[in-house]
Amino acid sequence: MIPEYSSVVLLEDRPDEGLRSGDVGVVVHNYASGDRAEVEFMTLNGDTIAVLPLPFSAFRAASQNEIPHVRSVEAAE
Repeated sequence: MIPEYSSVVLLEDRPDEGLRSGDVGVVVHNYASGDRAEVEFMTLNGDTIAVLPLPFSAFRAASQNEIPHVRSVEAAE
């Protein structure tokens, strides 16, 4: 289980939400079932793109030696 408020990296494209593999999110909630977490993805200025309940297989913890890569995306309305 990845601790809440940890940065994570998406491992799969989620085109319906405008997300791509490699996008960085933050775990905002771990479900009691232990099989998934709610992850928030946002722009650099803090606009939320998506908050998704994802299985742990859909993301991984970010490493200390990684840096985010910037791309443009439409913010959720």
